[in-house]
Amino acid sequence: MSPATFRLVLLVSCCHGLVHIYEHSFASVEQLVGQEFGVGKETTGLIGSCLRLPFGLFALAAGWMADRWGARRLLLVYVGGCACSSLLAWFSPGLAGMFLAMFLLGVFAGIYHPAGVGWIAQHTQPDTRPLALGYHGILGSAGIAAGPFLAALVFDLGVGWRGYYLILGLLGWLLAWGLSLALPREEPSGQSPDGSRTDSPGGAASQTASASAQPREEDFWWSFWILSAMTSLAGMVYAAITTFLPRYLDETGLALAGVSRASMRTYQTGFVLVLGILGQYTAGRIGRPKTLEPLIALAFALATPCVVWMGFAQGPARLAAAGLFAVLFFAHQPLYNSAVAKYVVGRRRGLAYGVSFTLGFGIGSLGPALAGQIQKDEILYPVLAGILALAALLAALLWLIHRPAMPEAPPAPPPSDEGALL
Repeated sequence: MSPATFRLVLLVSCCHGLVHIYEHSFASVEQLVGQEFGVGKETTGLIGSCLRLPFGLFALAAGWMADRWGARRLLLVYVGGCACSSLLAWFSPGLAGMFLAMFLLGVFAGIYHPAGVGWIAQHTQPDTRPLALGYHGILGSAGIAAGPFLAALVFDLGVGWRGYYLILGLLGWLLAWGLSLALPREEPSGQSPDGSRTDSPGGAASQTASASAQPREEDFWWSFWILSAMTSLAGMVYAAITTFLPRYLDETGLALAGVSRASMRTYQTGFVLVLGILGQYTAGRIGRPKTLEPLIALAFALATPCVVWMGFAQGPARLAAAGLFAVLFFAHQPLYNSAVAKYVVGRRRGLAYGVSFTLGFGIGSLGPALAGQIQKDEILYPVLAGILALAALLAALLWLIHRPAMPEAPPAPPPSDEGALL
């Protein structure tokens, strides 16, 4: 990766970290919101789905807009919109306001992934793309973990869940101001001002030269739809587990002097989600275009028994089960994002990422509602494990489709005269 590309990856990846802080913001305060409004897990699960459903569904429109108007504008809209939605949650006087705030937060947060991931995919090459998306995933996991840690710090200061959303709103506006100054301007649809393609950092000239030296990329739409079905199933597991992860870890029995129970469960949640960085970094380092599918299948297959374990673990074992799940499950993300770029050519990648994230996060948004209706962990987590096992089978199917063809055996050499004499 060139230094310019690496800086671009880090800049966009910072936006990735922030979107996951917003995505998981409600999970950090779910029990406190339920206590204030006098509702149980069934209602808070619906609020969680109210955030995650538009987070997925709006990605399709965001992918379409990213291909036409460029990622810079969309990233600014995403950050500013999330900031305003957070302030609405801080102000909301009742459950109706909370439902509205979470819905709007999901709409604006849904802009990020097609724009940000599509931009990185356009500015990296197949051999460096898994590593770039690995760094992107690392900062995303850091954002996932930072949300609970930030919530715990806010709670320790005696500020309630409303103050947490106030801080998130101010943080969003601060980042929006910084992005407006730092993000380089770009032309929509990956074009230079004269209308030539600039899908790579080298610009139109290098793109033309490479086009004559390399075979044209080919779309694999059937593989793309199988991949999207796979991520839809994985998205349900991801959303169900992470939404109620603080509630799950509240039963570990672990405590620290001077730390409230609300802060302790969010600290543990942050620790578990930080472990996902290990999986993403490792997968990003070892992933190659020819190994994406088997590595995804392996990650899901290994994570499945961990989900079963979560259903039966008690006490501190809950922390261990959730942590191992995070390491294995999050490893699939840079591999999956690279696979989308592998199956769909550059000019359609923004829309392809939009469709994929719409299905992954949109259908995945059903996870919290499902988890809210199943009260017993001994039933819930085996059900989620079954869903993840089905995702592993779809990844294995992709492996069979795209495995490298075995080289043909060389023809047998003709018999020599010496052999004939013998």
